Amino acid sequence: MTKLDRLIAELCPDGVEFRPLGEIGEFVRGSGLQKKDFVENGVGCIHYGQIYTYYGLFTYGTKSFVSPQLAKTLKKVQTGDLIIASTSENVEDVCKTVAWLGSDEIVTGGHSTIFKHNHDPKYLSYCFTSQNFSSEKRKYAKGTKVIDISAKDLTKIKIPLPPLPIQREIVRILDNFTELTAALTAELTARKKQYEYYRNELLTFGDDVQVVTLGNTAIKTYSGGTPLANNPDYYGGDIPWLRTQEVRFVDIYDTEMRITPAALANSAAKWIPANCVIIAISGATAGRSAINKIPLTTNQHCCCLEIDPQKAIYRYVFHWVSNQYEQLKALGQGARSDLNSGIIKSYQIPLPSLKEQERIVAILDRFDILSNDISSGLPAEIAARQKQYEYYRDKLLNFNEKRI
Repeated sequence: MTKLDRLIAELCPDGVEFRPLGEIGEFVRGSGLQKKDFVENGVGCIHYGQIYTYYGLFTYGTKSFVSPQLAKTLKKVQTGDLIIASTSENVEDVCKTVAWLGSDEIVTGGHSTIFKHNHDPKYLSYCFTSQNFSSEKRKYAKGTKVIDISAKDLTKIKIPLPPLPIQREIVRILDNFTELTAALTAELTARKKQYEYYRNELLTFGDDVQVVTLGNTAIKTYSGGTPLANNPDYYGGDIPWLRTQEVRFVDIYDTEMRITPAALANSAAKWIPANCVIIAISGATAGRSAINKIPLTTNQHCCCLEIDPQKAIYRYVFHWVSNQYEQLKALGQGARSDLNSGIIKSYQIPLPSLKEQERIVAILDRFDILSNDISSGLPAEIAARQKQYEYYRDKLLNFNEKRI
């Protein structure tokens, strides 16, 4: 019998109470904080957007600060409070939570909700990531483009609330999983930086190398289209259809969505042969690139280059374009910083000999596999550890409910 089993048998032999969050704490909705308010030093703050992109389940320090004058007008976060991102672009991310464990009082702002309570903050953070909590929050999520869960609805969600010794033992077990994953992730981050360094070195040439435009390396350039969203006959077929958000600097072997032949015939979407260099030209992923390992179609926000093998190796072009991501993104125009096929085709690329391209591709492909291939190496181990953690997290948080 494990320590946790003994604690459960001793402290809650008849089951664990499941209680609404509104009964065990208080929700306080934040307001008034914008990224433009950040200063180099001052009072620590957590912006709701950083909960998605920067923080894990808990933190002892803040990435950003605001002036003491502004801090007086913002909602205060004390040690142990949870900060919940109550607004998101999707249901999966809404209610992502970070527990504040630092000793100083900090502040937060709009689209954040503070949860004040008297329980183990790490335990509550783990609860907010559980499969059970995910199912519960979906009942209260509102909106289409922007998903929101109100503080009032959060109070209705029930979680298992065992005695504090059990909460702390569960935290100890889950912390061991997260610490191991964090160590592997740090190693992978270092490896990716090394890969980026060598990629930049290998793709830096002298004046003796020919420079052409990306359009000049292609036999043909393809664009795409989006079938009418309200036509049920257009979706769910067997034609792979790639959306811009799926362009992530990796080889594409399948797509998240498929369309029917009718959709292909009645939209601007076109069949694109395998091994094209695909570049996203709109939205948050503009400038990112990928290679399609299968024939597919795309939406209208992708520019697809079928590379002429007599001029360039398609994987060389992919590595070059990937290395130019920041520069390409900076060329974006309009409110959304969109690119277009003209910008892509006129962008310059150095073309060493095909033999030299082969040498560069061989080196960078090996680095790419070590850094990004989820079927081998560190990425595979991290993915396996994450699945193991999620399994034990949901198992540890699955209690027999006490009948009152």
